[in-house]
Amino acid sequence: MTDHLLFVTGRLAEERLRSTLREMEPVDFTWDIRQIGVKVAGLMTAEIVANRLGDARGAAKVILPGRCRGDLDRLAAQFGVPFERGPDDLADLPEHFGRKAGPVSLVDYSVRIFAEIVDASALTIDAIVAKANFLRAEGADVIDLGCLPGTPFPHLEDAVSELVRQGFTVSVDSLDPSELKRGAGAGASYLLSLTEHTLDVALEVAATPILIPAKHGDLDELCRSWDYLDKRGKRAIVDPVLDPIAFGFTQSLGRFQTLRQRLPQAEMLMGVGNVTELTDADTTGITAILMASAQELGIGNVLVVQVSPHCRRAVRETDWARRIMYRAFATNSLPQRISPALLGLRDRRPFASTPEQISDLAAQVSDRNWRIEVAEDGIHLFNKNGHWVATDPYDLWPHLDVDADSSHAFYLGVELSKAQIAFSLGKRYVQDRLLTWGIATNPEPQSRPHRNPGRDKEDET
Repeated sequence: MTDHLLFVTGRLAEERLRSTLREMEPVDFTWDIRQIGVKVAGLMTAEIVANRLGDARGAAKVILPGRCRGDLDRLAAQFGVPFERGPDDLADLPEHFGRKAGPVSLVDYSVRIFAEIVDASALTIDAIVAKANFLRAEGADVIDLGCLPGTPFPHLEDAVSELVRQGFTVSVDSLDPSELKRGAGAGASYLLSLTEHTLDVALEVAATPILIPAKHGDLDELCRSWDYLDKRGKRAIVDPVLDPIAFGFTQSLGRFQTLRQRLPQAEMLMGVGNVTELTDADTTGITAILMASAQELGIGNVLVVQVSPHCRRAVRETDWARRIMYRAFATNSLPQRISPALLGLRDRRPFASTPEQISDLAAQVSDRNWRIEVAEDGIHLFNKNGHWVATDPYDLWPHLDVDADSSHAFYLGVELSKAQIAFSLGKRYVQDRLLTWGIATNPEPQSRPHRNPGRDKEDET
């Protein structure tokens, strides 16, 4: 007879739990979900379950969130069925039942990425096309040609035409109406940026204008401009402008929310460069938060620049962030365990084994090949001759005995260096594998021809 399982959860996790169970099917049990009014399932306690579950009739077993605290035996006695904790993370539910979790689809997104070539006027057409191809490969949907104030751009039309010929969607970024008209005439699809004083340009061209206020922060003007074009059947996108940190950032973020309330039907654009470029912090986290804000507020366009060296992956990060945040909102779940792409410095589960588990393994080793593992107490180095733990690889060197074997010494130096980095940062270390850095680096081959060159041939049998 097939068991019927009752899964108890909170409001935030309910839809994700239901989706996960459906993706696991077929399973050898039937199931039902009981949402007991707790917002965060991880904050559930046995006392809350006892007071709110009501009954467990028809269930062979009740599955609680893994972080649920309290006496499960008491619950079993109260309701007459066994209670069991599931995994701490909902994404691990398939493995909890002996199944492998299916891949998460990140195909869908709702935000269009404008990637700006800020020095386009100083580049040749071939150089512009080369940059455009790179940005498109990173995830850009629209190539934005930046026009510098007071700098001639005699080949603007030719650049736009060539990009359009090669299948790019193009925008022109200038406060000079004549440059905007030239770009639109050559085939640009978007014009950045028009104000209340230059709206006549929008009515003269087919391109879609992005509107900003002539007076910084003036939402009344922005609403008037959008309404003026909307009444004339002209599509427009509004941008209340995101300010740098320490120069009105929080207030400017609030303007996006206010504008969304005032113009619920309007398309919006957020330029993120004032924050990513002008803040000395890793851009993956900044981008994740900004894209979450864009998703919440229905901002369907972002303008991204990657000029500063620390922003060299800004477009790629934005592409991944928009997909991750779309998935989180679409499945009514937290942006966790969807993709590790934005986890560069640290991993969610840095240590695969406990110190005790590594010690048990080391005790069973019967050959001279060096094994290296990392746990919460440091770097573990072991073979049949011993087991040593240290946080500094130099403290392990006296035990290696590789003075006469330069290739093996080099190999162990590389591996112990990786292990030290992993331990220091809280990253997963696997011997003979490169450390992973999310999308902060380009993909690299994981296999190395020089694996463990000191391996003893007699130990391979």
